[in-house]
Amino acid sequence: MRPGTIISGLALGALALLAGCDNMPGKPGPGPEVPVPSSITNFNQLYAQNCSGCHGDNGQHGAAIALNSPEYLALIDDATLRQVVAQGYKNGLMPGFAASAGGLLTDEQINAIVSGIRTNWGKGNVLAGLNVPAYRTGKPGDVAHGGQVYATACARCHGAAGTENQKGSILNGSYLALMDTQSLRTIVIVGRPEWGMPDWRGDVAGHPLTDAEVTDVVAWMQAQAPAAPGQPYPSEQQNGAASPMNPGPVPANGKGDKF
Repeated sequence: MRPGTIISGLALGALALLAGCDNMPGKPGPGPEVPVPSSITNFNQLYAQNCSGCHGDNGQHGAAIALNSPEYLALIDDATLRQVVAQGYKNGLMPGFAASAGGLLTDEQINAIVSGIRTNWGKGNVLAGLNVPAYRTGKPGDVAHGGQVYATACARCHGAAGTENQKGSILNGSYLALMDTQSLRTIVIVGRPEWGMPDWRGDVAGHPLTDAEVTDVVAWMQAQAPAAPGQPYPSEQQNGAASPMNPGPVPANGKGDKF
């Protein structure tokens, strides 16, 4: 056999082996590759992965403020909304999603979320012509006057201090410990319409809350927060019940041995 024929045969064999590699066991089949997380800029996907757990599907019925509230989106400007998404609230439950705040989102992804919230749920300036309390204030509240505001505007639904009512007590110590000033202020102004809580215009018939009244009632609510939320624990002697200080008997496994 001539050398050229041998070389050609070897080349053909090598090509056959390479072609066979396409069918090797375990090799992924053809199809789209999983995108790099930082490359995702689709609002619906970003919202579902990062926001819906707290703010709910479609921006409502979540534990946190409803993002599909036109009043909320008219109250907060884009720069502030972006800051909230990127940096969160320092003393509240809202975390920062930007990398600079310990999050995982890029600046482009933060912008996509802010733009998507506004595009999907904003309805122009629905607050035009209204005397709306400011989104943020640097003024200290009058705690004593805030108690009067609470009694007039809030107690009929949320109960007086230390009591419960049909809408639940917002003076619960654990609740207040989790809420920062801005979160409480925002809720008092825009309400929670998906849960039946009115905004600042509907708490007192014919008398929308003023900026000062909002500031004062928030200050009063925060003044009700206990120094040690969740305390005291149930007594160790109370009916022999288990408590964080008295976990009760050590459980046994199926062989009678104690863990």
